[in-house]
Parts: sequence; structure tokens; C-alpha cells
Amino acid sequence: MKRFVLTMAVLALAASVQAAPITFSTGLSGAIEVPPNASTGFGSATVIIDDDADTMRVIVNFGGLIGNTTASHVHCCTAVAGAGTIGIATELPSFTGFPLGVQSGSYDHTFDTSLAATWNAGFMAANGGTPEGAADAFLAGMFAGKAYLNVHSSFAPGGEIRGFLAVPEPATLSLLGFGLVGALLRRRRR
Repeated sequence: MKRFVLTMAVLALAASVQAAPITFSTGLSGAIEVPPNASTGFGSATVIIDDDADTMRVIVNFGGLIGNTTASHVHCCTAVAGAGTIGIATELPSFTGFPLGVQSGSYDHTFDTSLAATWNAGFMAANGGTPEGAADAFLAGMFAGKAYLNVHSSFAPGGEIRGFLAVPEPATLSLLGFGLVGALLRRRRR
């Protein structure tokens, strides 16, 4: 009976965890660009993925740029975690409504990951040709540390500031662990 109660408790926790959004955050700087640049720019970015709701919320705050913004998006998936460059995964040429032509600003927008318009067509084609395939590859790249948010400018057309979105906040990572345990127990039971 104890084992049954423990299993049920873990399954209940796992069911509630599966609905939890996953939050990735990073600092943005020119030192992380490839090649690194002397930008005085700084910023932060948060990407919140809610797989159950098919949403991706992107929050960016930045300032001190040398050039005026020309684009911003997420690149995925580099060959090595936390390093290198790769093509753009999200919409082109820039996030919908991202402040362009400025040296500082804020951005907060929620995308529907089930829509093809959220994804770069090339990224989507390389990942099953569907928004679902793109969303799955994107999330895998985020967990693997192979995705970065980039803010491009007139000073640095290839990117003035960026940061890798590799590390979920510790609470999310713990919840994900509980969810995986619950899923394994559920599969084992079947």
C-alpha cells in the first residue's frame, strides 16, 4: 500500500509539473558575440516556453548599445553548447514589434509556437517541416545550451549583444526532474 501511495503522489506531482512553463534566462553582452566586440551594450533576456499552451514568451531589456537596433531573434542550434554561431530559428528578420532604430528598450511578446509564422522557414524545414517539429527542436536546443538570443545593430550587423539561453532556472529544472520520474513510473506501470 505504501508503494501505491508513493507512486500516486509522484504521478500527481508529475501531472502538475507537465503543465509548468519552462523559463530560460540570460545576460546579453558584446563579449559573447562571435567575434567578441567592444560594445558598451548590456541586457537581459528571458524566454518562457509553455509546451501545453503552445506559447513562447520573449522578454528582452537592453541598453547602452553603440548602434541602433536592426533586428533581434533566437538562433538555434549551435554545434557546441555555449559557443559558435548558427542560423536563426525564430521569425525573420526580427521579432514582431521588437523596438528597432534605438539604443535601449524593452520587449515583451508571446508567440504561438503552433504557427509557422513563429519560426524561420529554413529551421522549420530542417526539423520535420512542421511548427511542432520546430518547437520540439528549439526546446531541445535550449536545454542543450545551443540557443542564443541576439540583438543586431548598425554598429554590429552580425550582432551587438547576445546570450545563450541554456540554463533553466533551478526551480524549473527540479520540477522537470520530478516530471521525468513520474513519466518513467507511469510507463513502467503500463
